[in-house]
Amino acid sequence: MIGADSMHDRRALPRGAVPRRRLGALAGAVALCCGMAMAGTPARAESADVAFVHQFGDKLVAVINGPGSAAEKRQQIQPLIDRNVDVDGIAKFAMGRYWKLASPTQQQQFVTLFHHVLLNTITSRLGEYQGVRFSVGADTPHGNGQTQVATTIDRPGQPSADVDWVLGHAGGAPRVEDVFGEGVSLSLTQRQDYASYLSRNGNDIDKLLDAMRRQAARSS
Repeated sequence: MIGADSMHDRRALPRGAVPRRRLGALAGAVALCCGMAMAGTPARAESADVAFVHQFGDKLVAVINGPGSAAEKRQQIQPLIDRNVDVDGIAKFAMGRYWKLASPTQQQQFVTLFHHVLLNTITSRLGEYQGVRFSVGADTPHGNGQTQVATTIDRPGQPSADVDWVLGHAGGAPRVEDVFGEGVSLSLTQRQDYASYLSRNGNDIDKLLDAMRRQAARSS
């Protein structure tokens, strides 16, 4: 994960609400993978990391465009996200310095809730990306053994957006560890939002967990 430690309170939010805009952006970026099978990118020799991004998108497309209810598709998407995205690592990074202040029970609850909220946000936004066009560019070293895969997203009626996927290789297989939307690290901004929320709520981790439970319940 990115090693930045800065946590700036960038905006005020309602006291009882956990920031979701940045988590939504992260989820939306993952959902954008679903456009790859429709992108029509010319065939070419691919690196393992570029191939991973294509294959991940193809599997998501198969679920989204296949039969089944929204609940059934959620059940199919969950193992794809768990296998291809380092959600545990992103959750730990997003908690920042509060990770070490949390008890083991709080850490476990936070990671579990982060999984639920991220998955709910992804599945709730999939319909927004019908007709998206997705092209893959070069992959470059990102540091710390990571690779960054550049992509360009074209949505109907929307300007093009540059989205870069940061892949880690723990255990030898690539997994998504961060997403940069227009040059901004979405895991870092999520971390800043959580820090802002906690600083306004007495650094009370249980309040954060309670708010995340309410989020997960509303999205279920």
